[in-house]
Amino acid sequence: MTLWRSWTRERGVILESRTRWLGGVPHSIPSRIAIDSIDAAAELIGGDWPGRLRRGRLREAELCKQFPAVEVRAGLLRKVDGFDDVDFELLLHAAEWFAEKSAAGLTPRQVPLEGFHAKWLNTRQPLIAALAGRDDLGLAPNHPSRIHFTYLDPAHRNGGGRRYDSPTVGDRFAPAYDPRVVIISENKDTAVNFPELAGAISVEGAGTGCSTIAAFEWITGAPAVIYWGDMDADGLEILDGFRAAGVLASSIFMDRGSFARWERFGTSVDKRGGALGPRQPRPVQHLTDDERALYFDLIDDNWGRARRIEQERIPLQLARDLVAAGIGF
Repeated sequence: MTLWRSWTRERGVILESRTRWLGGVPHSIPSRIAIDSIDAAAELIGGDWPGRLRRGRLREAELCKQFPAVEVRAGLLRKVDGFDDVDFELLLHAAEWFAEKSAAGLTPRQVPLEGFHAKWLNTRQPLIAALAGRDDLGLAPNHPSRIHFTYLDPAHRNGGGRRYDSPTVGDRFAPAYDPRVVIISENKDTAVNFPELAGAISVEGAGTGCSTIAAFEWITGAPAVIYWGDMDADGLEILDGFRAAGVLASSIFMDRGSFARWERFGTSVDKRGGALGPRQPRPVQHLTDDERALYFDLIDDNWGRARRIEQERIPLQLARDLVAAGIGF
């Protein structure tokens, strides 16, 4: 009690207490701290809160001035809270432009706004539309996604069939043969160079997106679907994402036993030379127990071993033989 009173007195806040009966004796127990203003709360918490509060008020005033018809609520201010000053100025400029002009049918790259990157504009469309007083910006939708894959069946190849294909989501397409097994590889080189295997197709998963691959029924409906990625936290999160999207793939070389076998090729730096370290876990409920165990090992603060084994470090012929054995070849 004394510590509480001293702490609140030093900070100029009010300590409120309630009477509680303990053993038949009344006691005054601290129940809450009353702070009379948001400014006082920000100063009490410290950190970047005082600056965020000042920045929020300035931005609220600017938004109300430039867009008087828009009701500036807390939700809107939260969305711009993480913007730096350049991003905020770009937002004001873009919303002002769209309030006066139409870009109906144009792609983000075609909008004649100076100093804007198409990706910046594309990812902020709802916010810009809200400030401009529009339901949406009327921009053309993104082009349909595509996948790239390699035919692995030796009879198909030796018969003069094409080796590579690239279908588009939503387009009418059927592969040259119904695959007995589909191998999705995180890295392009692995997918392109995977050894021949009867009835197999090798799909490039890198950068494609789980939902894109899940859109092809000849993949999701194949008798066997295999996912093979790097043995690291990213690779296991990608595997979890594929299963969540409906690609119910088994994995190869993404478990504790495989990690121990190939750890001599492991690394703890990323492709830019930065250190791979611990991080907060994501919900990975679609991983198996062994996959999940490796995932939590690799992100643990006390993990003193390598944090990544790249897929390419494992011989492709071993991967081919493991897939063949698993599907009964």
